[in-house]
Amino acid sequence: MTISPVTPTLPSGPAPARARRRLRVSWSLLVSVVLAVLFAIAAFAPGVLATHSPTAQSFADALRAPSFAHWFGTDEAGRDLYSRVVHGTRESLLIGIGAAGIALVAALVLGALAALGDRVTAAIVNRAIEVAFAFPNLLLALLLVSILGPSPWTQVVAVGVSSAPGYARMVRGQILSAKNAGYVEAARALGHGWWRILGRHVLPNAIRPLVAVFTMAIGQSIVWASGLSFLGLGVAPPSSEWGALLDAGRTNILQAPWLTFIPGLVILVLALTATTIGKSIQSSLEKGR
Repeated sequence: MTISPVTPTLPSGPAPARARRRLRVSWSLLVSVVLAVLFAIAAFAPGVLATHSPTAQSFADALRAPSFAHWFGTDEAGRDLYSRVVHGTRESLLIGIGAAGIALVAALVLGALAALGDRVTAAIVNRAIEVAFAFPNLLLALLLVSILGPSPWTQVVAVGVSSAPGYARMVRGQILSAKNAGYVEAARALGHGWWRILGRHVLPNAIRPLVAVFTMAIGQSIVWASGLSFLGLGVAPPSSEWGALLDAGRTNILQAPWLTFIPGLVILVLALTATTIGKSIQSSLEKGR
């Protein structure tokens, strides 16, 4: 009697698809990290990447299209747009980080009060969050700028405050979820005090997802801040801040569309970079639970 060898069958369907999906995600994260490093270099050492002075004017080269001499073209004063974008990275990032920081700090305070306060406090804070959340972000930011006056600091505060209600709802949900988790019940059964449970279990587990949210909020804040500058309610030209570049370029949008298109594309790339890195951090935190 002969025994025929059994050939193991290899999975043919979902496994290669999963492998391709993991490879695609890895490549997108790698590209995002490389772009984040370039943005960081542009923010802290713009002279390393810039090819011209951002303020040097040459009216003979005004409104030149992108070329080898001027990678992003030139503006109406003959200034190199690429170098202005590079030098504007620091100011744009500071505005984005500042606005995201204000938004998350306010969200943490409001979310904690809504989830951990007494019945009256929680009800008042929840109603306030819902009313603020009902306003569109841009409309609320415009209202704050019109009250405080246009300036970079007003821009940071307006974008941060207008973004806070949405994050506050998320923080409230995270705290309530952690508050009712099994490990909190176990800590209570062991006789741990409420403040100890709050500091060691509830808040750390509720705040941990905010690391990823903060990364994504930076890109979103830069987009909103650039929108305010484009409307003339933020940093004004001749600043190299990206929103100010959008504002300056709209007067020549038909003759030199690159003055608006390229800064807008850079803002989009940074927002996508921050979102990709933030989602990767969030995925890693969820797997580590």
